[in-house]
Amino acid sequence: MKLTADYHTHTPYSHGKGTVLENATRAKELGLLQIGITDHGYSHMAFGIKRKETPAFLKECREAEEKTGIRVLAGMESNIRGRSGLADLQEADLADFDLYLCGIHVVIWYETAHDYFHLGMGNYWRSKLKLKPTDRLVRETTQAYIRAVERNPIDAITHLNFMCFCDPVEVAKCCRDYGTYVELNSKKHHLTDEQLAAVAATGVKFIVDSDAHSVGRIGDTALVDEQLARVAIPHSQIDNIDGKLPVFRLAEYKKRKL
Repeated sequence: MKLTADYHTHTPYSHGKGTVLENATRAKELGLLQIGITDHGYSHMAFGIKRKETPAFLKECREAEEKTGIRVLAGMESNIRGRSGLADLQEADLADFDLYLCGIHVVIWYETAHDYFHLGMGNYWRSKLKLKPTDRLVRETTQAYIRAVERNPIDAITHLNFMCFCDPVEVAKCCRDYGTYVELNSKKHHLTDEQLAAVAATGVKFIVDSDAHSVGRIGDTALVDEQLARVAIPHSQIDNIDGKLPVFRLAEYKKRKL
């Protein structure tokens, strides 16, 4: 399995170490055709990119593409902010971005107090303390993922089930039906082997990403490689390997709507 593109990398616009140009230059050195620059979304309290920084971020992405000659997608790792599926990127933002990743994170501005205490803190503390989730927590977290995919033209769900509890099969079915990828994240253990096998059985498509927060981790797939040695997923279900490039939902949405 040879990576064609790495769509999940961070820069100092959130809490990454390498600049946009440094990330893109490393991707070119590795022979990648594309790289996504996907800093954390606006609602992240600690590490989110600021709206006032967005023009500079977009400019750096365009300049890095010109300098390196590889495709540099200006993206965001948006946050799911509640059970309603609200996320950071709104309709007015979509024209500026090339890539829309989305996941559940902890330290964000949730839509409601209920979302903060249940979706946010409920998942966080049960994950940290290794407590069994309640049925309600699993149901509400699953609902948040599904409604986010239904409501937004999300290209990929990042690190599904990391530090939260959902029914990953139900989320995968929704992703399959809406054309959203499930990310295989090479930085975080997020799906057990059994969960991954069940998710793959839905027929959903995957992308493999490094989730790099430093230049040296661009293109790193070691953690995913280890799991795929145990869980046999057909390479036909992984769309950013062996010369293939994904068909992203946001790009198709923009052709139709914007």
